[in-house]
Amino acid sequence: MLSDKVSRIVDARVNDPGAIAAAAARRVKATSLLGEHGKAMIVAADHPARGANAVGGDPSAMADRFELLDRMCVALERPGVTGVLATADILEDLLLLGVLDGKNVFGSMNRAGLAGSVFEIDDRFTGYDAETIAAMGFDGGKMLTRIALDDAATPSVLENTARAVDELNDRHLMAMVEPFLSRWQDGKIRNDLSPDAVAQSITIASGLGRRTAYTWLKLPVVDDMERVLASSTLPALLLG
Repeated sequence: MLSDKVSRIVDARVNDPGAIAAAAARRVKATSLLGEHGKAMIVAADHPARGANAVGGDPSAMADRFELLDRMCVALERPGVTGVLATADILEDLLLLGVLDGKNVFGSMNRAGLAGSVFEIDDRFTGYDAETIAAMGFDGGKMLTRIALDDAATPSVLENTARAVDELNDRHLMAMVEPFLSRWQDGKIRNDLSPDAVAQSITIASGLGRRTAYTWLKLPVVDDMERVLASSTLPALLLG
């Protein structure tokens, strides 16, 4: 039962914290970023670290860690699922559960832009760094990059993203950049999902860093996707 497995996770965290590094060291790594179908399908679970626990009409859908881990385990067993993206707390739990063999693993890097906060654009790097991603034997890191022309924090966001891209590229690890052109509206951040705005966010994100050999984009599916995707030659993962 999952409750027994979670009890073992808690016991390991209390009595044997080194078990996490040991689990990472013995994990069987994926041999490719793509599955046998030639595509990547990555399950994302880094939302709780931004306080974004809602799914649909349930405001606390991702708040129950037992249930979240159960759903993650089920998802990772599905044919075609090639990897997982999450923060350290969740990835470490999954390592202790032993469900990451043969999967691509990506660490979420910037989570300080808490959902609904006045500093949401100022999304500082409070999660993984490139050094730890490499040490854990993971495949890359992901950064949310919201570009708000009416928010003075945007230059710092771009600079921090570029630095992370550089550090991941230096280690030959995927730099997964998730760009949005955003704006403040009625006290909340809104992402502009028009084709022109998404294309503009792509062109900005594609130019971040001194090298882009290992940069991939994480993009929303919007109208006129063929034209939108023509904005860059970088590989793209589509939100779904």
